[in-house]
Amino acid sequence: MTRRLDELVSCESPSGSPSRLTACSELLAGWGERILGRPATRVVRDGVPHLLWPAKQQKVLLLGHFDTVWPAGTIADWPFTVTGDRATGPGVCDMKGGIVQMLAALALVTDPSQVGVLLTGDEETGSVTSRGLIEREARRSGAVLVCEASTPAGELKVARKGGALYRLVIHGRAAHAGVEPHRGVNATIEVASQVLAVQALASTPDGTSVTPTLLSGGTTTNTVPEAATVCVDVRSWTGSELDRVDRRMRALAPLLEEARLTVEGGVNRYPLTPEVALPLLRLTTLVAADIGVPPPAGASVSGASDANFTGALGVPTLDGLGAVGGGAHARTEYVEVARMPERTALLAALIDRIVSGPI
Repeated sequence: MTRRLDELVSCESPSGSPSRLTACSELLAGWGERILGRPATRVVRDGVPHLLWPAKQQKVLLLGHFDTVWPAGTIADWPFTVTGDRATGPGVCDMKGGIVQMLAALALVTDPSQVGVLLTGDEETGSVTSRGLIEREARRSGAVLVCEASTPAGELKVARKGGALYRLVIHGRAAHAGVEPHRGVNATIEVASQVLAVQALASTPDGTSVTPTLLSGGTTTNTVPEAATVCVDVRSWTGSELDRVDRRMRALAPLLEEARLTVEGGVNRYPLTPEVALPLLRLTTLVAADIGVPPPAGASVSGASDANFTGALGVPTLDGLGAVGGGAHARTEYVEVARMPERTALLAALIDRIVSGPI
């Protein structure tokens, strides 16, 4: 598994790079076809490749993604490295370690004919082209097991915040900043007021964050800005909170009399809630006892994943079944290679239990 992880991490697959994503998908297709004994269905949407091994009677869907946040060339100055029990490298935790464990577990499963596998190429950018595929396959599955990394403590993920993304576009009017600034409508002043208004939509008691992020505006230093934009990241534990913020975002009004405001975007993922995950966590605890490994606990985490989509459909979904590690999206990203065999055995045994009987 360590050798395979080295090869997969070294095959860079940044989101938004069709050629590199395709090369990575072909590497995975070969591995998966040899293990499952059936060919992958290659699905390409808007240039983004996805890999699907459907099962006729799909009791389990294994879900993951092979795109990473790391730009091409990162591997040159940050190569895959194993130091002691830890492996590091771009995408090693999020989530190439989980894919390696997934494939190794499939090789141990008693009856893989009832197990579907979906590996997507755009999770890190919102699963825009893969969402329909994910939801279609989840609806025909008895359970979805997501092989994103566990928490650093090894906990599985039974709840995730939902998220929304917005882009506020301010339309003002340009004028000479020195000669006649009064003739302009200053988009920078307007966007400043909107940043404060947006931040006020957060709700600490509900755990709802509303965070202005990327900001831009203006053209030259001596021109009243005629345009400005701000992006807004929203996270919440409940769908009702996401809907509340969405309504308030769309009701925003400009402060300056002649300014105009356009709100783009919306809710991307509704939350993964415990009720769809806890039955599978309890089953995992029983399976762990059967094979003699420590039973993993459950955790609620702020970040979203494709588990949000499948859980929102009401399909039993358990996340965090990949590598034990942390530091995702940072140069501190790592996985504990010493725990990969244990977690692979647990995943294989869980699949066998689901396939052989009711959850």
